[in-house]
Amino acid sequence: MDQTAALKTIETVLNEKVRPEIRAHGGEVEIDHLEDGVLYVKLSGACAGCPSADITTEELIKGTLVEECPELVREVSAIQNISDELYETAKRLLRDHHL
Repeated sequence: MDQTAALKTIETVLNEKVRPEIRAHGGEVEIDHLEDGVLYVKLSGACAGCPSADITTEELIKGTLVEECPELVREVSAIQNISDELYETAKRLLRDHHL
């Protein structure tokens, strides 16, 4: 199966089985990319930065996709996004603390 067809299959499973659960909690999931059986996703809305985001990724997203399309997905990894401002602040704090 080519990459486009694989992503379409994964999107269908997300739409039918995963997104309704995530949206019920004010969150969203978006596919970033698929590489060698690892699906990279971005969580947003209430899921972004939520302490339970790792559990959501592992249990709900990975569990569902591995069960529904094991030939395409063997692992799911959430890409953590932070704002440029937060990133620069963290760098400044680390630099000031360690130098």
